[in-house]
Amino acid sequence: MAHDTEVLVLGGGSTGCGIARDLAMRGLEVTLVERGNLTDGTTGRMHGLLHSGGRYAVSDQASAVECIEENEILREIAGHCVELTGGLFVQRPEDPDDYFREKLEGCRDCDIPARVLSGREAREVEPYLAKDVKRAIQVPDGAVDPFRLCVANAIDAENYGARIETHAEVIDLLRDGDDIYGVTVRHDSGPGKHTHKTPGTTEDITAEYVVNATGAWAGQIGAMADLDVEVRPSKGVMTIMNVRQVDTVINRCRPKGDADIIVPHETTAILGTTDEEVSDPDDYPEEKWEVDMMIDTLSELVPILEEARTIRSFWGVRPLYEPPGRGTKDPTDITRDFFLLDHAERDGVSGMSSIVGGKFTTYRAMAEEISNHVCDQLGVRASCATAKEALPGSENLAVLEEGMDDFGLRSPIARRSKQRLGSRSQEVLETDDPNPVVCQCEGVTRAEVQDAIEQSGSDLNAVRIRTRASMGNCQGGFCCANMANELHPEYDEETTREALDELFQERWKGERHALWGEQLSQAMLNYALHATTMNRDNDPASRTEGVDYGVFDSGAQTASPARSDGGKRTDGGDRADGSRSSSDLRSDGGER
Repeated sequence: MAHDTEVLVLGGGSTGCGIARDLAMRGLEVTLVERGNLTDGTTGRMHGLLHSGGRYAVSDQASAVECIEENEILREIAGHCVELTGGLFVQRPEDPDDYFREKLEGCRDCDIPARVLSGREAREVEPYLAKDVKRAIQVPDGAVDPFRLCVANAIDAENYGARIETHAEVIDLLRDGDDIYGVTVRHDSGPGKHTHKTPGTTEDITAEYVVNATGAWAGQIGAMADLDVEVRPSKGVMTIMNVRQVDTVINRCRPKGDADIIVPHETTAILGTTDEEVSDPDDYPEEKWEVDMMIDTLSELVPILEEARTIRSFWGVRPLYEPPGRGTKDPTDITRDFFLLDHAERDGVSGMSSIVGGKFTTYRAMAEEISNHVCDQLGVRASCATAKEALPGSENLAVLEEGMDDFGLRSPIARRSKQRLGSRSQEVLETDDPNPVVCQCEGVTRAEVQDAIEQSGSDLNAVRIRTRASMGNCQGGFCCANMANELHPEYDEETTREALDELFQERWKGERHALWGEQLSQAMLNYALHATTMNRDNDPASRTEGVDYGVFDSGAQTASPARSDGGKRTDGGDRADGSRSSSDLRSDGGER
């Protein structure tokens, strides 16, 4: 039987894109399908930590060893996605001495470089640490941009001939008896680049082998073929601050608990996280108290967080997996190791395997293991090269660092652009056309936005994850319209308006959890800019018949990206300086 592709990869997160790259580099014909954008699931909703393994050095040493090994590999092959921040496991007076010793011994047992710092030495590294911090363990944690790394894997897979289809949702597995031979997908706007307002289609994609790399959704995919994949999704909240209050990853050195890490990421700091098991990875509560707990608890480590500006919060779902029979009740006790489920061996159904569990830091190792398995199943003799071959953008980084004055640009904008683009800088930025700044908060230029549009079509959220445009303090208030303007003249007005609304709505989803103080003022300004100045809440210019201007006089509004009443508070918690009160200022004002 002829197939459309040799290997079909389901899921466009870090693991799926890593698998597509690995197999394509080995010479196989690969197709990857993802229901949303790349990183739409867990990958796009993590805190950006490049694990040293120290986090698991006591509770899960096998995972710790995997982490330090992959940490060192990613520093080499994905340098333009990684920042070498270092990390501190910080002990407060109330934290147990025994656990501090166990953490230090565990790091050394796992070959994780670890050094003890006194409280004074730790504050020399991070001046905003609390003055009563006793001591800390220094480890080689880092920060990683999951969007940039995932896209780089997808680009390289395409360079080796893979087909990458986003906005292509799997709606059925194709099964003949005890053999799975493909899937049916529903394209949002047809195959290829996403274009808003374009009618979608369905497509059967057949393959010699199918890889289920959908993470927390692996159980839902398995159920389409009556296979039981026992994923246990666990949600966690992350809260983003307006600046980097720290330049080092800060971990709380205690056995376990919520709100115990701060990750400096690009221009921000990300606070995390919680660990609560949920039944549906698409439908779970986003609790306001979780955001408050992040700030209140982590302020014990870095007190300046109490007075800092919060710009948004988001929730992600971990794809935890535990082999049958263990019965662990607390999700924090479930191993972070990954598992390859061969459904032919386990369930008597050939043609598909699932890869579950794991962490972002170990995505490449997960991809290597299942790619080896796929090659064995297909009789292909080819070895893995992903640990040695740099990702697009990470070649010759040393040369780039020496040449930051390229293109006649000596500004911080040029430096930010080159850090994002890495070795692709010359290809993207060397243009005869005007190249103004489109996003002032993140320093994103028109050339970068146009490069991202060329990759992703009219999907401005795909542009966002490729460039960071709209991810700064204004949360798109000033740059969303500028980004949409770059869709002209290739896309018409209706397509452009829908793309703009979708981007702004995505920004609002996380911002509505942070409506107090200065961020409330920012949200109100964004509302005025988009819903009033641009009339996006009730646009009379788009109507062909009588317009009832009375709605403006009465103050009534139709559904809009940011409701003007969304930021109201009645508890009197605002301070005169616009900051957040630790006792009574909560995020309930952000509920729609």
